[in-house]
Amino acid sequence: MAVTMNQADVQMQPKEEGDDEDRSISRSDSGSGDDSMDGLSKHRCPPTPSLSPQKRATSQSKTEPPLLRTNKRTIYTAGRPPWYNVTGTTFKEAFVIGLCGGSASGKTTVANKIIEALDVPWVVLLSMDSFYKVLSKEEQELAAKNEYNFDHPDAFDFELLVNVLKKLKKGKSVKVPVYDFNSHSRRKEWKNVYGANVVIFEGILAFANKELLKTLDMKVFVDTDSDIRLVRRLKRDISERGRDITGVIKQYNKFVKPAFEQYIEPSVQVADIVVPRGGENFVALDLIVQHVHSQLEKRKQRGDMSALATAHQGQPLPKTLTVLESTPQVRGMHTIIRNKDTNRDEFIFYSKRLMRLLIERALSFLPLKPVSVETPQGAIYEGKRLSGKRISGVSILRAGETMEQALMAVCKDIRLGKILIQTNHDTGEPELHYLRLPKDITEDYVILMDSTVSTGAAAMMAVRVLLSICCNN
Repeated sequence: MAVTMNQADVQMQPKEEGDDEDRSISRSDSGSGDDSMDGLSKHRCPPTPSLSPQKRATSQSKTEPPLLRTNKRTIYTAGRPPWYNVTGTTFKEAFVIGLCGGSASGKTTVANKIIEALDVPWVVLLSMDSFYKVLSKEEQELAAKNEYNFDHPDAFDFELLVNVLKKLKKGKSVKVPVYDFNSHSRRKEWKNVYGANVVIFEGILAFANKELLKTLDMKVFVDTDSDIRLVRRLKRDISERGRDITGVIKQYNKFVKPAFEQYIEPSVQVADIVVPRGGENFVALDLIVQHVHSQLEKRKQRGDMSALATAHQGQPLPKTLTVLESTPQVRGMHTIIRNKDTNRDEFIFYSKRLMRLLIERALSFLPLKPVSVETPQGAIYEGKRLSGKRISGVSILRAGETMEQALMAVCKDIRLGKILIQTNHDTGEPELHYLRLPKDITEDYVILMDSTVSTGAAAMMAVRVLLSICCNN
């Protein structure tokens, strides 16, 4: 199967010059210390000869790997592309938990405790700290002297934050900024985060914006004694952020404490659950986990999976589907391929011929523009040329790799990517496990290749993954 996609009119955050984009999602149900982002290539997807020369897949953030290891499994906290139903839409929106509380109240600890107790392989853990505004030169100077108020609502980019949460709630992939507390600025590299069934968002002003509150399905306030919060903040800012004790205390008295009293503490009124003592309150954490489990039970998708296999029965073929014309030549090749007595060499030879015809048919759907060229004899020839864009190929591992040679034979210097989707036997859901795309694929026409199709689940999800990563809509 070959599918063409137009990835035009897309804007993404700029990336540094380098190799192809590598994305790998790790999932493991064991407590092995070998679980990591790179562990996929060793445990879930042994490299084929075509993959081995490429560089290994790495985490999206070198400074903050999106992994949480428990005694049962390694949980990937940057989400994963969701499953879609037979109409191509998501089954349910993600369940979003908002965690609010004063600085150093233990919000991140509570979030990790919830994730560990939920015992699900895919979640999104999003921190409000990533959404500080870009500071002007004057504001940078104030921040260096501990004179800038990072605890005021005006310090946060709520417009970007709400937009990101809305997309994650719908299961879309988003780019999240990475804030550097040492330089008080955003780093050039942004993290790629997927949607998931559960999204946990934590921040000191998580309840301070009305539009933000609308995206939260559960609101949890972490209530910790002010003295404990001050001690934690001193330890964190001095050891992790390179601040001096005088500057930390000055900033706390001038900005942190007043902001808590004016903006954070009053927001407890909108909370659904208040958790005293933070991560040490196991009773409150159990109540939260029980409620989330009940919501996830309502969002179960397993029953709808079987609909894919029968969705086409009794229905005409969609107009967007094109079947390769059954010419005498095509039927002859099918006869050889389907013959149980055909030897291996003949099977491979005629399969490649058939794949090449399929690829050439797919290329005929790409837009061409008229162009005039001069022949060696001096005549003018009115021809056609691809409409100003490149072509990239993406194969769905492993069957799709068999079509790569045919694509390379008809498209000179084509760039290739790979995607691996496997079914989770516990849930019945297809899951993305590996993704490597050519750089700047958003500017290309993409040919998605898969040579074996049963329900179409992998192909459907692959299309959605590409659209989620490469498109804004």
